[in-house]
Amino acid sequence: MARDKQVDAPEGGDLVDLCDQVLAPIPFSCRSASCGTCQVVVLEGMEFLEAPSDDERELLELLDGPDDSRLACQARVKPGPGLIRLKPIGP
Repeated sequence: MARDKQVDAPEGGDLVDLCDQVLAPIPFSCRSASCGTCQVVVLEGMEFLEAPSDDERELLELLDGPDDSRLACQARVKPGPGLIRLKPIGP
């Protein structure tokens, strides 16, 4: 069963808010780059995300996840067209 969700975000925005809009199955807890609950692998479209902040980079290093992972609560989507595919890390 496909679990693909699609949302139009021509203005860009916070990835966490866009995931919430479509009830994407990505867990969130702190929403402040302190718990790592929302770590995702970016399967496609990393170029459509702004660079990670120092706080996000620091936690990602501590989590020792894949190089193509991001925290959905910290990732910002760039304005304009594009496709981003994510896969939650964990259960």
